[in-house]
Amino acid sequence: MISPLKKKTHIRLDKVSKIYVEAKKDLTVLNQVDEVFHKGEFICVLGKSGSGKSTLLNLISGIDVPTQGRIIISSDNQDISISDLTEKDRTLFRRRHIGIIFQFFNLIPTLNVLENVTLPLELNGNFSIEVATSLMNRVGLGNRLETYPDKLSAGEQQRVAITRALVHNPSIILADEPTGNLDAETGNLVLAILLEFVQDFGQTLLLVTHDHEIASHADRVLQMTNGKLTVIENSVN
Repeated sequence: MISPLKKKTHIRLDKVSKIYVEAKKDLTVLNQVDEVFHKGEFICVLGKSGSGKSTLLNLISGIDVPTQGRIIISSDNQDISISDLTEKDRTLFRRRHIGIIFQFFNLIPTLNVLENVTLPLELNGNFSIEVATSLMNRVGLGNRLETYPDKLSAGEQQRVAITRALVHNPSIILADEPTGNLDAETGNLVLAILLEFVQDFGQTLLLVTHDHEIASHADRVLQMTNGKLTVIENSVN
């Protein structure tokens, strides 16, 4: 958890809306959202399926862009309006500064564990087997580097996915239901590993989930309802 005295804005949403057109009707998923996430903070977003939680992560990561409003990310002592960047520049920014963890792992089946984990390093031009191996040892999979994803359990695959998301030392981690495809015991293990990494390296973690038990570990808990974010628990004030 971060101290109230050390709060530093990392991500700012300014009147962010996302509107889709379906069957010639407007569907408002996010509606004029104003919110600030602080550096080193663990924020958990709760909400029903279809409430806009994943859309929120996609907008912050630059995978998608808002219909209205701006998303400002403070990085390298400057404020970047990621929503105003070109698609190419958003991709480059995401590769360097953001790690994404999905519910369904999204490992590349034709690459072994080491190749999956080192892929972000290779794309960023700073390939390092040593860094990847060190992190894989830390999650207890240092002996599975040459194993392919289909030979791993669900929990092992998610540990690989977490390592891949963290290997390039991003300042922001976005996790979309990271334990949603796991049993309770394995999910707790995966969450513990993720929180250990985030605490040790000081990343900002934004995690969406249905699980109130996971939310109990967060600095702040927000609820996504009718396209709005509201605070339902705040332990860093």
